Amino acid sequence: MASALANGTRCAALVGPYQSGKTTLLESLLFATGAIPRKGSVKDGTAVGDSTPEARAGQRSTELSIGQTEFLGDEWVFVDCPGSIELAQEAYNAILAADVAVIVCEPLVERAVGLAPLFRFLQSRKVPHMVFLNKMDTATQPVQTVLEALQTNSDLPLLLRQVPIADGENNTGYVDLVSERAYKYKPGEASDLISIPDAFADDEQMARQVMLEALADFDDSLLEKLLEDVVPATDEVYEQMSKDLKEGLIVPVFLGAAEQEHGVRRLLKALRHETPSPDDSAMRLGIETNGETVAHVFKTLHAAQAGKLSITRIWRGAVSEGDNMGGTRVGSVLKLMGNQQKKESKGGLGNVVALGRMDEVLTGDILTPSGKTPEYVKTIPSPLTPVYSFAIQAENRDDEVKLTSALKKLNEEDPALSYKHDNELHQLLLKGQGEIHLKIAIEKMQNKFGVRAKTEKPKVPYKETIKKTVSQHARFKRQTGGHGMFGDVHVDIKPLSRGEGFSFSDTVVGGNIPKQFIPAVEAGAREFLSEGILGFPVVDISVTLTDGQFHAVDSNEMSFKLAAREAMKEGLPKCEPVLLEPILKVDIDVPSEFTNKVHGLVSGRRGQILGFDTKEGWSNWDTVSVLLPQAEVHDLIIDLRTATQGVATFISEFDHLQELSGREADIVVQEQRQKMGENSN
Repeated sequence: MASALANGTRCAALVGPYQSGKTTLLESLLFATGAIPRKGSVKDGTAVGDSTPEARAGQRSTELSIGQTEFLGDEWVFVDCPGSIELAQEAYNAILAADVAVIVCEPLVERAVGLAPLFRFLQSRKVPHMVFLNKMDTATQPVQTVLEALQTNSDLPLLLRQVPIADGENNTGYVDLVSERAYKYKPGEASDLISIPDAFADDEQMARQVMLEALADFDDSLLEKLLEDVVPATDEVYEQMSKDLKEGLIVPVFLGAAEQEHGVRRLLKALRHETPSPDDSAMRLGIETNGETVAHVFKTLHAAQAGKLSITRIWRGAVSEGDNMGGTRVGSVLKLMGNQQKKESKGGLGNVVALGRMDEVLTGDILTPSGKTPEYVKTIPSPLTPVYSFAIQAENRDDEVKLTSALKKLNEEDPALSYKHDNELHQLLLKGQGEIHLKIAIEKMQNKFGVRAKTEKPKVPYKETIKKTVSQHARFKRQTGGHGMFGDVHVDIKPLSRGEGFSFSDTVVGGNIPKQFIPAVEAGAREFLSEGILGFPVVDISVTLTDGQFHAVDSNEMSFKLAAREAMKEGLPKCEPVLLEPILKVDIDVPSEFTNKVHGLVSGRRGQILGFDTKEGWSNWDTVSVLLPQAEVHDLIIDLRTATQGVATFISEFDHLQELSGREADIVVQEQRQKMGENSN
C-alpha cells in the first residue's frame, strides 16, 4: 500500500450534525490507538470530549474538544467539533486548522440535507474531507440510497470505499473495495479477515467498478486500463485515492459504528495513508515550507487556573515558552487532552498546542515572530452574521461591570457571539446564531465567570410621524421677581416624505424675534421630538418658525426654547400622529425543497415576498428576498430551522419605516405608555 506518512503531527477535524456520534467516534479513536485505557460515555459524562459543565448538562457538544494520540508511529490530533448549526463557527474555525475533515453522519436520507452547509464550506475552502457513515449497526436504509441523498449536497463525487455485509437485518462487516478484502466486525477489537460471501460478490464488483470509473475521471492512465479491461494494481488505486483527496477532487465514504468500534481501525488506516501532511496543508493555504514560524490561533479558552489559552496549530517551525509571537510573549506551551493540560517544552510542526497568557491574541490571529501577517490570513472565515439576539442585564446591578467583562471573554472564545450597547433603546444586546447558542453563553457566563444574567426580547425601534399640517402659537411667560421669562412663537408643523428626518427653518421678518434666539427655538423643537405623543421618537417632520414676540428685558434663549416645546406639545396631537415600524430587507437561504414553506412563514409574519433566485454557487438552494417588520424577525430563525431541518439562514438590513395601524399599532402604543408610566413612578 502506498504511504503518505507525514513529517509532523497531523490534524483531523471531526464534524457533522448534532447527535451523529462525533464524540463517540473520538472516544473510539483514542481507545483503539491506546491513548485512553477505557472508553468513556457521552451519556455518563465520562468521555474525553464534552468535558465542560454546559456540555455534560445538555449531553451535547458546546465547544470543540481536543484529543491527541499516536497510531503506528504517527502523531495525531483529533478535534471534535460541536454539531449544532448554531455552533458552526467552532467547526469552521477548526476545519481551517486541520489537514482533513471527517464528516460523521447517520445513514438516514432525511438528514442528508443538514450536511449541505458543511459540504459547501469544505469545498469553498478546498479542505480535503471524507465521510464516516456512522451507526451502520442500526441502519434501515440502503447505503446506496443514503449515498445518493448525500451526493445532492456535494459538488465533489462521493466515493463509496466499502460495501456492507449483512446477516439478515444486521450489518456484520464490510468489503473494502480497493483491497477487495472482507472483514467481520468484532466489538472492541480489530475486525476478522474473512472471504467475501458469495451473496455479496456481485454487489462488491459493481460498487468497485463505480469507484474505479470515478477515479478514472482524474487519471488518464487508469482510464486507459479500464477501457482495456486491465485490473489496476491495488497500490496504484490507493496512490490515486491519496492524490485525489489531497487535491480536493473526491470524497471517500467509509462505513462503521463508532459505539461498537466497527470500522474505526479501517478509518484510522485510511487517515494515516491518505491524509495530507502539515507541509502539504500549509502549501494549500499558501504558506511556503521555508521561513519563520507560522502559527494559527483557531480557538480561545479562559481556564480557571491557567488563565487565557490560545489553541494554536503550528504550520511552520516551532513555538517554545518565552518566544515572542505576534508581539506577545508565549507564557507557556500546553498539550491538551479533553480538559487535561500537560506542560510541554515546545510545540513542533503540525502540533496543536495551547499557548498561555497571550492576552492580546484573538481567535483567528496568525502569529509569527516578526509580526508579519502571511497572505493566507485572507482565508480565515469572518464571524457568522448574527440571526438571533437577547436584551441582557445582570441580575445584580453591582455586577454590570463584571457582565461586560464576561461578554468580552465570551466573544474571545466564540467570535460568533457579539454584544452591543443600543444607546437609543437603552439596552445591551447579546447576539448569536440562535436561542441554544445564546443560552449556552448565559450558562458559561455563570459557570465560568460567576455572573448571573437575565434576558428579554429586544425592543423594536419604533418611530412616529404626523399626517397633517398644523399652525401653532405658544407663549411661555414667567414672572418671579426681578427678571422674568418671556418667549412667544408661531410655528408651522408639517409632515415630510419618509426618510427625510427633521428640518427646521424660519421666515421671521422685521426682527420680531432676535436672531440669537432662533437656534433656541430649533433646540426646543428637537428635544420634544425625542418622545412624541405616542411615546416614540418623531421623524419626517419639518418645523418652520413664522413669527413671534420678545421682551427686551425678560426674553432669553431658555424662554424661547420652552416656548417651542410648548408649541410642539400643543400642536403635535392635532397633526394626526401615526406609528412607524422598521421594515427589514431579509435574504433567506434555503434548500429548494423548502422554498414554499418559507413563503408561508413570511406571509404569516406580515411579510412581503420580493422574489427568489438560485443561491449563487449552490445547487438545489434558493435565496428568497423578502420585506419583514423588524418585530417579526426576532425569532424568525427558530421557525425557519424547524421548517428546513435546521439549515436555513438569513441576513437582514434596515430598509425603510412603514406606517403601522389597527390593532397591532394599538398594542404597541399601549405597551409603550405602560412602560412610560412605570418609569415615571
